[in-house]
Amino acid sequence: MKTLNFLITQAAAFAVMLSTQAQGTFQNLNFESANVGSLTFAFSVPVSSALPAWTVNIGSIQQTGIGYNAPSTGAPAVWLIGPGYGPTGFAPIDGNYSVILQGSFTASAPSISQTGLIPDGTQSLLFEAQAGSGALNILVGTQIVPFADVGNGPNYTLYGINISEWAGQTEQLTFSALQGYTGMNDWTIDDISFSTTAIAPEPNIVALTAIGGLLFGARKWFTQR
Repeated sequence: MKTLNFLITQAAAFAVMLSTQAQGTFQNLNFESANVGSLTFAFSVPVSSALPAWTVNIGSIQQTGIGYNAPSTGAPAVWLIGPGYGPTGFAPIDGNYSVILQGSFTASAPSISQTGLIPDGTQSLLFEAQAGSGALNILVGTQIVPFADVGNGPNYTLYGINISEWAGQTEQLTFSALQGYTGMNDWTIDDISFSTTAIAPEPNIVALTAIGGLLFGARKWFTQR
């Protein structure tokens, strides 16, 4: 049964991905445009080289450089992970590069943002992630938009957001990791894409149990009448 559910989830996620259309004027949504040369790690690589097209902020302060294969030991940070990173626990989700937003105990949230045209006909925004210990905020313009689990891959969760109301508009897209609840709030992000398919979250087991209980109660009530 678990295998069947996994296959169904994978098929649904694949179907959603197939519906993905042009990315408007957004660039480097899979972070594969990084140009770090022959480096295997660095404490600071220019944002323009590590994350072309993206702006990096810690709180309200724009950053000129980020770490490459060099996680923060305590402060909030944005860093790029790629080939050559040795310690276990972190690895690119797909391809050569992923971005890690490392929220800390402070309120200065690390974020990446980019302004572009959201394609006409867009219904949803998809992204792959490995969740951290705290919250992730996603903003379209200045509005925080909720996201939901819509599928799973071998090493990530596929999340989806309804952004149909912004289709055809030029907006800023921001991903921001908030303070960690029990420590560093590490969100690994990859493969952001726009889709013309409307999505709905996978059924929540608690919700399904509640619905089942209601249906059982209703059936029992009608039987007794």
